Amino acid sequence: MTEQAPADHRRVDDRAVEYPRIVPVGDSAVLIEFGSGIDPVVNARVYTFAGRIEAAGNPAVVELVPTYRSLLVQYNPRENNYAEMSSFLNDLVSGLEDSPGSAAEPTVIELPVVYGGEDGPDIEAVAEHAGLSTEEVIEIHSGTGYRVYMIGFAPGFPYLGGLDERIACPRLKTPRTRVPAGSVGIAESQTGVYPNAGPGGWRLIGRTAVKLFDPHVTATNASPSLISPGSEVRFVPVKSHANV
Repeated sequence: MTEQAPADHRRVDDRAVEYPRIVPVGDSAVLIEFGSGIDPVVNARVYTFAGRIEAAGNPAVVELVPTYRSLLVQYNPRENNYAEMSSFLNDLVSGLEDSPGSAAEPTVIELPVVYGGEDGPDIEAVAEHAGLSTEEVIEIHSGTGYRVYMIGFAPGFPYLGGLDERIACPRLKTPRTRVPAGSVGIAESQTGVYPNAGPGGWRLIGRTAVKLFDPHVTATNASPSLISPGSEVRFVPVKSHANV
C-alpha cells in the first residue's frame, strides 16, 4: 500500500487493519476494501473509486462490482498480471480520503407504498417484535430517506441503509418461494424493494406499484434500473395502488 493511501484503522480479530487495502481474489480479480461496516462515507468512496477506474480506461479491467464497503475489480490476467493491476489500483487510490464522494445532492426517488394487508403480510409481526403499533411502524419507516448503498441480489434490487433500529427485524426463518414485485421488506437493519417477483426471506411490510426494473428500456444511456447507488429513496404511504 502506498504511503499516500488513506488510513482508517479498525480492529478486526485483534489486528489493526489499514484501509483501503487490496486483497487478491483468485487469479483474475482484486478486492479493494474501504472499511469494515456500513457507512455512507465509506460507500461514497467505493463509487468514487469505481469512477476513477472507469475514467482511467485500463483495457485489462473487465468488470467492477461495488458493495457496501468494497469494490471487486475483475481483470484479464493476459492483459495485466496481479502486480501490474495492484500497482494501477494503488496509483488511483492515492488521495481518495480528500474526495470521499460527490458534494451534489442525491437524486430522490419517492415510492408510493400501500402498507399492511395483502401487500404487507408481515407488518404485524414487525410491530410485535418492535413493541409498537402498525401505524407507528408505518410512520417510522416512511419518516426518513434511505441511501441506496448498492444494487444486488436480483436485477434492480436496492439495498437501503438508514433504517430506524426500532423497527429492525430478523429475516424469516423460512424464505417465501415467491414474493410479489414491488414488495417492500425489512431484514435486520436494512430495508429494500423487490423489483421483480421471486423468492425472498425479508419481512414484507408493504408494496409499491412503481416499476423498478425494466430490461427493455430503449432510451440512449438509460438504465434499466429506476434506482441507482448513491441516490435516496423515500416511501410515501398511500391507501391504494390506483393512479400509480
